[in-house]
Amino acid sequence: MRAWWSEYGAYVIGGLVIGIGLMIGYVKYNDWQLQSQLEASAAYETLLKQVSAGNLDDAEATATEIQTSYARTTYAGQAGLAMARLYMDKNRDQDAADALLAVVNGDADDELKHVARLRLARIYLYQDKAQDVVDLLASEDLPSFSAAYGEVLGDAYTALGRLAEAQDAYQKVLVDPLSQGTVDQQLVQWKALDLPEIEADAGDRAEPKQAEPVETPVPETGGSE
Repeated sequence: MRAWWSEYGAYVIGGLVIGIGLMIGYVKYNDWQLQSQLEASAAYETLLKQVSAGNLDDAEATATEIQTSYARTTYAGQAGLAMARLYMDKNRDQDAADALLAVVNGDADDELKHVARLRLARIYLYQDKAQDVVDLLASEDLPSFSAAYGEVLGDAYTALGRLAEAQDAYQKVLVDPLSQGTVDQQLVQWKALDLPEIEADAGDRAEPKQAEPVETPVPETGGSE
């Protein structure tokens, strides 16, 4: 044992020191994370009060603090959503769009990003940027958000005059079993029912229907001869 200890004792002691150090570091890291979460939560509560009061300057300062000091917490993304709401209340829609785009491109969890993406798409519609809505949502495929995305996509396609795609988007919402409680199905149905009139206008411009009257004089000319 003395011979073995003299040869391997230093490695054993070193391993114990490293193991204890890692354990202490892990505990301290968890404590730091918990403390950061608590501080971020308190800052977020302050932000919500400032947003409710419409205090833009203080809200911007608090949101910047959260997104800088607590960037790895979920509150960073939630602060972006809160600021977007306040910006819209202040009629600063582009600032709201920028805040939401930062959430979409940031480190927030996927569900929060989908919420931000949906709100951003609605702002794009408000700004008459229908193509930006299509670019933002067309490639997204998540069952829990498909109905909400589908309605906004239908609105964007309608604005772009892409009526067949709008009809398809609305119909997918109406048959989606997850759409109940997610969207106003009656409103979506009315949007879909409004489309045939627009499609009829488009059909009046179709060339095949204009060709029929041209053929009618032909038999009459033959009969006069």
